[in-house]
Amino acid sequence: MDARVELSEFLKSRRARLSPEDVGLRAYGGRRRVAGLRREELAGLAGISVAHYTRLEQGRSDSVSAEALAAIGRALRLDEDERTYLNQLARPDARTCPETAAPPRAGLRHLVASFDATPAILVGRHTEIVAWNPVATALFGDFAAMPEGERSISDLIFRRSDVRDLHGAGWERTAVEHVAHLRVLSACYRGDRRLMAHIERLRAASPEFDRMWSSHPVARAGGRFYRLHHPVVGDLDLYGELVTLPVDLEYSGLDLFAAEPGSPSERALRRLADLSRERDSPSPPPSPAQAR
Repeated sequence: MDARVELSEFLKSRRARLSPEDVGLRAYGGRRRVAGLRREELAGLAGISVAHYTRLEQGRSDSVSAEALAAIGRALRLDEDERTYLNQLARPDARTCPETAAPPRAGLRHLVASFDATPAILVGRHTEIVAWNPVATALFGDFAAMPEGERSISDLIFRRSDVRDLHGAGWERTAVEHVAHLRVLSACYRGDRRLMAHIERLRAASPEFDRMWSSHPVARAGGRFYRLHHPVVGDLDLYGELVTLPVDLEYSGLDLFAAEPGSPSERALRRLADLSRERDSPSPPPSPAQAR
């Protein structure tokens, strides 16, 4: 993906979603040739020249100042995640990460395994599923049985019908939230060839992913709410939290899922945990009478 194209398309998409009335401008009669605000209207709101804004919307950000970006963000009514995304596209930092992630250190593996009735997944920066605990497998599927190249949150959401059924009517919202988080990652780790390849693979494999990606949603994965229907334990209302690991830049974070204490969903999670332990526990050896 070309960074200049990404910057251009993002600004156009955000300009298109605003009408003159949204920003207090008078819409004169006649049919408008463009969706949303015109370039000159946006430039006027931001207090910069049309030529300066046009250069930026063409992806040429070499001379843009932090003050101009802030003014454009206010004019476009960008939220915090979108403003951060705009700055990362226009003024990239020097962040670098290893091309390949090392196996998670023992402390992280033990941390993931230590959660009893809380599904826990260690997620790489390409959304790959690096480590997990048994109750996460019971909830989302057998990660170990998935091809390593397709063992990712993206593949779970867009390429597995059982996970789509698990989310039911909430699947579309969950999918858009995931694509929005991938947008954040793509700006944060510009030049990461594996991440870009992951996104291009999904765009080719899933028309729905491609549609959502082209709409340019931008939002960090933070607190989420899921209403799921599990084929074994029934309905589950869960809160998801992606806990970042500042020292481990090769990981997006630790994704945890919890239910309200004392709720039917918490009891259902504990039942899933019990079932996962029963499944993973070795069978007892036969008694002497059975062996004969």
